[in-house]
Amino acid sequence: MTEQPPEPQLSGVDLARVALRAAKEQARARGAAAQQKKQARRGGLRSGARADGRDPLPLGAAISRLITERGWEAPAAVGGVMGRWPQIVGEDLARHCEPQRYDEEEKVLTVRCDSTAWATQLRLLAPQLVARLNADLGHGTIKLIKVLGPSGPARSYGRLRAPGSTGPGDTYG
Repeated sequence: MTEQPPEPQLSGVDLARVALRAAKEQARARGAAAQQKKQARRGGLRSGARADGRDPLPLGAAISRLITERGWEAPAAVGGVMGRWPQIVGEDLARHCEPQRYDEEEKVLTVRCDSTAWATQLRLLAPQLVARLNADLGHGTIKLIKVLGPSGPARSYGRLRAPGSTGPGDTYG
């Protein structure tokens, strides 16, 4: 067992500060309890001349408050990235690749490219892009970029079809 050094003795001024702080906290607690009793007797909260939590807010402040209360900071930040995609990745890459969705639980950003060549290029740039996005959004917001290639044409089922075929999915996968 190690011996702990004795706590320093408080002098008169320090004792007075500690006592004053404790008295203020007790008075604040008593005042809050009395205010709640008074409001309960009156039938609940009433609007008054002073600002309280029921007053109207500017739209931006109300949206910020809602985002914070619901825990939507990361999805909102990633949504902002999707809006600024050309500035983040560059105009050339943005013309051929666009973000599709963000999975908050897995922290994966899914991006679709219009050709397999651009999909390969984006896969090669993915580590640098993850680092750039995390520098903008906060460390660990995005762990992986999932790159999707071009989608095939819409499947149309008609009269002329080979038995056992899955349509254009046979070649586009």
